[in-house]
Amino acid sequence: MLNKKAVMNLSFVDSSLDQFVKELEHYIDTSTKAHVVTANPEIIMYGEKDPSYKKILEQAEFMTPDGIGVVIASKILGDHLQERIAGFDVMERLLQLSSEKQYKLYFIGASQDVIETAVGNMKRKYPSLSVVGYHNGYFDWDDNVLVETIAESKPDIIFVGLGFPKQEQWISKSIDSFNKGIFIGVGGSFDVWAGKVKRAPIVWQKLNIEWLYRLVNQPTRWRRMLVLPQFLIKIIGIRMLKK
Repeated sequence: MLNKKAVMNLSFVDSSLDQFVKELEHYIDTSTKAHVVTANPEIIMYGEKDPSYKKILEQAEFMTPDGIGVVIASKILGDHLQERIAGFDVMERLLQLSSEKQYKLYFIGASQDVIETAVGNMKRKYPSLSVVGYHNGYFDWDDNVLVETIAESKPDIIFVGLGFPKQEQWISKSIDSFNKGIFIGVGGSFDVWAGKVKRAPIVWQKLNIEWLYRLVNQPTRWRRMLVLPQFLIKIIGIRMLKK
């Protein structure tokens, strides 16, 4: 069982990427359901203003520190998380594992052309992937046909790229209709796989400034980035109250 540590009353996985993927492999092999949230400061702060969303985060089986800001916050609070576990990296490793072990995969999110291109590129990189289906992110949430269709295909992993908070809300709403499966929100990862958005070079990733690369390449994200200083101010305030 993985260790976990709290940041703002949310329980985060405290492990390496390798250890985390190994744990997910165990869940898949034992047909155990799990909701994985790859949480950055934006997700945490959204939960602070939306109690129903925060409840979803609290109920998820796993929450990874996706974003160096979460790791820095844990250090400030005196309970240092081992490392950042990025959602895209988790997805990549699960694709590799699925190629080796023939896990069944389902993808949901993005536009039709993006999801088709993304899945095609994944299959080219991992020819042995067992893709049981995919669907774009435009559908009626009150129509259970899609959920029933996905459940009938018995996927081992369901990648949901609806962006937060929608992906976590959809997973929370739908997961009870399944008997097994790892459900993981992957944000804009399908755009990366489709070649619409480039991920930061390895050097930027290792320096933990992937957020800056995205901002430089997508200046319209600046409003979203305003949450980062708000998050750190809140963390410092919590630290000061603990003294």
